Amino acid sequence: MTPSVLWTRLKEHPLARVGPGLITGVADDDPSGIATYSQAGAQFGLNMLWTMPVALPLMTAIQYMCASIGRVTGKGLAANIKDAFPPVVIKSVVFLLLLANTLNIAADVAAMGEVAELVTGLDRHLMTAVFVIATLLLQVFIPYHRYVRFLKWLTLCLLAYAAVLFTVHVPWGQVALRTVWPHFTADAGAAAVVVGIFGTTISPYLFFWQASEEVEDMQAGKGTAPLLRDPRAADAELRRIRWDTWSGMFYSDLTAYFIILATAVTLHAAGITDINTAAQAASALHPLAGDFAFILFALGILGVGLIGVPVLAGSGAYALSEAMGWKSGLEREVNDARGFYGIISVSVLAGLVIQYLPISPMKALFWSAVINGVVAVPLMVVIMLLVSKKSVMGGFTVGRPFVVLGWIATVVMGAAAVWMFVPGKP
Repeated sequence: MTPSVLWTRLKEHPLARVGPGLITGVADDDPSGIATYSQAGAQFGLNMLWTMPVALPLMTAIQYMCASIGRVTGKGLAANIKDAFPPVVIKSVVFLLLLANTLNIAADVAAMGEVAELVTGLDRHLMTAVFVIATLLLQVFIPYHRYVRFLKWLTLCLLAYAAVLFTVHVPWGQVALRTVWPHFTADAGAAAVVVGIFGTTISPYLFFWQASEEVEDMQAGKGTAPLLRDPRAADAELRRIRWDTWSGMFYSDLTAYFIILATAVTLHAAGITDINTAAQAASALHPLAGDFAFILFALGILGVGLIGVPVLAGSGAYALSEAMGWKSGLEREVNDARGFYGIISVSVLAGLVIQYLPISPMKALFWSAVINGVVAVPLMVVIMLLVSKKSVMGGFTVGRPFVVLGWIATVVMGAAAVWMFVPGKP
């Protein structure tokens, strides 16, 4: 098969035609997310499985709203916030987003380097630098319509976590019971894990990324326009966004469930209850589940890291560029969007530098998810207000079921964040 024929088949494959929802869902399970899910499984065993069925409709509702905002208005989330709210709102949101994203990138690339060292024996700092440079060059110099195809194929790496379950014993009866009837003490420690889980499944950077990628995909299509200007396409486009978002979030949620389950039946069962990084989880699995499970878990971390880091950097770049009125978009040439690509470069390189500072990336992996969970609450309120404004969405304000789920998600995130800061109280 010639390279041109192979490329043609890749472009025609159904996976190449799915939208931003799939990549957003997989980026949700980045190395910091894997560390959070691994800690949940190691510390609480099967008793944190319930969080994933609860999270699925909530995360889907929020992401659907963000995607709808982008497709309906033809502008990213930050641009809409800038137009609809006082300047202090967008400035605060973008500042917090960039701070959280940079710390998250630092934690993710450190985990990727550590895992690469476990697998290859090469120095972790060298491997981290290789990953950072590779992702940066791909994002900056490869047009989005080409780069995105590789990201979509990388989403298959999440299947590694399902495969891990075939290498260990799983008490499926207990799994089913604890998924619907968990048993744990509702204290501040449990609250921190719950906030961490919801914080990594409902994360601010995902809001900005999916909205902006809907705009990017719309602009890449010939003759397409925002639904406010071309309402004839609304039924088909909103139906596509619903399917794309539900499928992407389901894939992400199911993978997170498998990670919690895999670490529960291995690490927790063996008395290992404190996991600080995704790489530590992979390493701990090695003597318990064997070489194959270890390799699968490690490769999954590397694969999702190659998706998660570009999404983290890209979401911050979209947000600040839209807030400042700069040209933005991964389809643009570097000279045509210097500010946008400059933000991506600074974010990723800052993440690389942080690992050489006296800042432990290990605890940052878990606590970055907790920080995201707290930061997400006011941003979710803003999103809920945006999708309900006719001045923003015209005749395409989001329907009541999604609005109800969105407000439930906001209340759950807010309550969990408050709960975390009340030691000793359920």
